[in-house]
Amino acid sequence: MSDVLLEEQDLFADLVGQPLAVTLLKAALMQGRLAPAYVFAGPEGVGRRLAVLRFLEGVISEGQCNQRQRRRLAERNHPDLLWVEPSYSHQGRLISRSEAEEAGVSRRTPPLVRLDQIRDISRFLSRQPLESSRGLVVLEEPEAMAEAAANALLKTLEEPGHGVLILLSAAPERLLSTIRSRCQLIRLIQLSAEDMQSVLQRLPADVDQEAVRQGLMQPELVAMAGGSPGALLGHVRQWLRVSPELIGRLHSLPTQPIEALALARDLTEALDGEQQLWLINWLQQHLWRLQKSERVLRKLERLRVQLLSFVQPRLAWEVTFLDLMEL
Repeated sequence: MSDVLLEEQDLFADLVGQPLAVTLLKAALMQGRLAPAYVFAGPEGVGRRLAVLRFLEGVISEGQCNQRQRRRLAERNHPDLLWVEPSYSHQGRLISRSEAEEAGVSRRTPPLVRLDQIRDISRFLSRQPLESSRGLVVLEEPEAMAEAAANALLKTLEEPGHGVLILLSAAPERLLSTIRSRCQLIRLIQLSAEDMQSVLQRLPADVDQEAVRQGLMQPELVAMAGGSPGALLGHVRQWLRVSPELIGRLHSLPTQPIEALALARDLTEALDGEQQLWLINWLQQHLWRLQKSERVLRKLERLRVQLLSFVQPRLAWEVTFLDLMEL
C-alpha cells in the first residue's frame, strides 16, 4: 500500500550528487538528534528543496519513506508544516512570486521576507503540533529580509521551542552572523556534468524536453546554471519568455544611437522588472564570451543596481546601451 512506511527504500534515493548532505541528514534522523534550526545552503536548483522535503518526511516518519506524507509535504498541505516564501505587497496583502506572476502584479523589485511573515513563523512554532512530533517551518531566501525581519528571526532562533526551522538559502553569507551561528549548516554543492545529465534524464513528463535540449545548446544558459539542473530549467523558462526577435537584436548590440534608444524602448515594454534583471545576467555571459571585457561587466552591474534602485528602467537601459557603444 502507498500509505504505509516503506523501510526498504532509501529516503534520499532521488537526491543526486549530494553525499555529504545525505550523510549528515541520515545521521540526525537515525540518532534522533535534530537541531532546532538548519541552513540548507547551496546554489539554486541543485536539490536543496528536495533535500528539505525528504528530511521533513524522515522527521515525520521516523527516518523512513512514507508516500502519503511525501505527497502531503510536496503539496504543502500538512497541518504541521509552514512554508514561507518571499512576498510582494499587493492591495493590502502579501502574495508569493507565483501568485504575483499569475495575477500580473508588477515585479519591478524582488520579493522580500517581511516582518509579518517572521511573526507568523514564531506563532506557528509556539503552538502544539497536530500530527508530527514537532512543528516544521521552511523559510525560503532568508537573505531577502529587511533589518526588522532579521532581528525578529534572530529572536525566534533564541527561543526555538520544540519545532524545526529550516532556512533555505543560496547566499548564507548575507545572513546575520548571529543567525548563522544558531543554525546547523547543511551545504549542497554544484553537480558534476554526469550528475546533471542524470537529473535531467529523470525529469517528469510535463517538462518540455525539447526546451531543455535547446537550453543545453545555449552556452550562456549553461554557464548561468553553474552545475545546477534546476537553475538550467529556470533559465530556459526565462529565455523562452523573451521573443526570438529581441534575443537576436541583443546578440549584436546597437552601433547607432537611434538603434540603442529603440532597443531600450522595446525591451522595457516587452519585459517586466524580474525579466530585465535576468536579462542582465544573460548579457553579462554573452558579452563576456565575445569581448572578455571587465568594463562591460561593470556597466551592466551598474545597470542592475539602477533597476533595483527605482531608476526609470527605459532611461537606465538607454544610458547603458549608449555607454556600451563607446567601448
